[in-house]
Amino acid sequence: MAHTHDGAHDLTRNQSLVLETLNAQPSPLSAYDILDRLRGAGLRAPLQVYRALDKLVAMGLAHRLESLNAFVACADAQCHRKGLIGFAICENCGRVDEFADEVIETQLGTWADRTGFSIKQTTMEIRGRCALCREAA
Repeated sequence: MAHTHDGAHDLTRNQSLVLETLNAQPSPLSAYDILDRLRGAGLRAPLQVYRALDKLVAMGLAHRLESLNAFVACADAQCHRKGLIGFAICENCGRVDEFADEVIETQLGTWADRTGFSIKQTTMEIRGRCALCREAA
């Protein structure tokens, strides 16, 4: 993911290490993958990683991909977005592209208004093959 969060302030040491690890990886990482990469930096327990991830997700600096039970750094140039967040996940190479779509967000909002549903968060995960993998096939 090309976008980084160099302006992220007030992070603990563990949060900074986890965010740096996510920013350096183009594909999603599980909490245990992150722990394995950070053992040399002094992280020893899964709870340390999960606490850091929880805070990073709450701050909008990272996202949890529910279908993969893995995490990625936020790639949205408007960081901390509160609307629709979408992820296109390549089933071949593991690449994840983050996107936002105002049309889908508007349609969901219209549906919510019509049905009386109160949307707290919207995350969309789309699975398929990225352009590079399609071209290589």
